[in-house]
Amino acid sequence: MEKLVRIGILFDFYGKLLSPKQYQVIELYYSNDLTLSEIGEVLQISRQGVFDTLKRAEDKLLKYEEKLGLVDKFYESQEAIRESRNLAREICKIGEKSSDDEIVKKAKLIESLISDILL
Repeated sequence: MEKLVRIGILFDFYGKLLSPKQYQVIELYYSNDLTLSEIGEVLQISRQGVFDTLKRAEDKLLKYEEKLGLVDKFYESQEAIRESRNLAREICKIGEKSSDDEIVKKAKLIESLISDILL
């Protein structure tokens, strides 16, 4: 299951960098849940040809992430955004304790903007 999710995420980020055949094989295998034999029938190639193409495509996706690191950067930025939202919530509580409506208003606005980014 973990490999399925990992390849799916890498495919979302780097799929368009694959050859058309590699893209199609990954899509059919991971997104459409076809077997190697079924993909072979669709593409009119052998099961071994599908397997080889699938492995090359997976390797390419992993190498793109190793070199570019976009997925890791994405998750790091998501965590930083969540931390920012938590800070906005803390600021809001401070504003409420000190009865400073301006701080509460701005902290809630920041929290709302951050929540929109996370969606």
